[in-house]
Amino acid sequence: MPVAVKRSLMISGGWIQAAAIVLIIGFFIMGILTYYTYNDEPPIPAVVKSANGSILFSRADVMAGQGIFLRNGLMEYGSIFGHGAYLGPDFTAEYLHRAALSNIGYYGGSGSDTARTKTIQDFKTNRYEKSTGILVYTDAQAKAFEECRQYYASFFGEPTTKFGLKPNAIRDAEEIRKLTAFFSWSAWAASAARPGHSYSYTNNWPPEPLVDNHATADSIVWSMLSLAALLGGTGLLLATFGRLNLMGWHGREQQSMSFRAPDEVVLTPAQNACAWFFFVMAALFVVQTLLGGATEHYRADLQTFFGIDLGRLLPFNIVRTWHLQLSIFWVSTSYLAAGIFLAPMITSQEPRGQRLLAYGLLGALVIVVVGSLTGEFAGITGLIRNTWFGNQGFEYLDLGRIWQVLLIIGLFFWVVILYRGLRGRLRSEAVGNMPWLFFFSALSIPAFFGL
Repeated sequence: MPVAVKRSLMISGGWIQAAAIVLIIGFFIMGILTYYTYNDEPPIPAVVKSANGSILFSRADVMAGQGIFLRNGLMEYGSIFGHGAYLGPDFTAEYLHRAALSNIGYYGGSGSDTARTKTIQDFKTNRYEKSTGILVYTDAQAKAFEECRQYYASFFGEPTTKFGLKPNAIRDAEEIRKLTAFFSWSAWAASAARPGHSYSYTNNWPPEPLVDNHATADSIVWSMLSLAALLGGTGLLLATFGRLNLMGWHGREQQSMSFRAPDEVVLTPAQNACAWFFFVMAALFVVQTLLGGATEHYRADLQTFFGIDLGRLLPFNIVRTWHLQLSIFWVSTSYLAAGIFLAPMITSQEPRGQRLLAYGLLGALVIVVVGSLTGEFAGITGLIRNTWFGNQGFEYLDLGRIWQVLLIIGLFFWVVILYRGLRGRLRSEAVGNMPWLFFFSALSIPAFFGL
């Protein structure tokens, strides 16, 4: 029996080495950044006390407050650490501003230079003791914490939809206290000087003039340099390859291309099944577009959507959560359909049973989409209070954990479907050739969702 001979590598081995070097360097840099991110993160005090020794909140309160923030979909409504608010505020910046105004009032009012100076000193001085895990707030800061707690109780307990949230979004007094503790800690980390430095744990971000929070020169310079390197490097790469013809682009332009008429192309059973994938993808895209329109309408009118109080049915945080998740789902659906459709074109054949597997994958996808959207709604509205079936709350990762796991399993099942269709061709190709690259790119998609 003759032994099949693999087709040799179609590109120079130097390209494989270059890609490997770029991959290694890229992941090495990301590893270093991850290391510093986790080692230099702002500490969460075990206990935060006022100057007279009374306990304001604890580390457990801050962590619980973060859970409340995420579970209620507030990351899709506002943000923290100056991440960039949507309809609602950046709660770090808002707390910082309100607390600073309270401090200034405590020390004598806005007309007093001494009051402003003492406020800056209160917020910039780091009173956290690493050995004990205790952070001490001044009396003015403790008073500001109480005033902010009362404000957020009123804000999240608003009986109408004038803020774009559901009426009485958060009514429990203890949850409000823990949520305020989370905001207060983030404001402290954004303003208190990092030990041994003149700037805060967040490089004085978000800015707040009342506490002398201004973005550092280093953060501005490095942000601009990274942007210049990205745009300049991309332009230089394209200019080098295109202008100097290092990849032979101009030579390939001279090659003629031929096409077959659509009625001459015979589709395989699995390729026919892809029509339903594209139908689902189009439906998801239409719904996502409509939800996008609703999110923008919220910015123009918070309480009336053409005469309908939309906030009572679909508050902004739910609408935007669904809008973002559907963008991920319809793109994922298009990937699944494209992979299944292209596999027979690469191999010129299709294994038996591929069509049934494709339909099974589509059914699983529908279950994940419906289940995750339902869970997000139930989580934000308080019907489900866990992150497995409800709402995780992280931006781009709002779907409950069970749906995330099922999505990843479904994507790996899709990779298996592709491997069944490609394995005959893969045996006859060098690992660096296009069929293998097609398979590796498919494998990277579930890996991306898993990470």
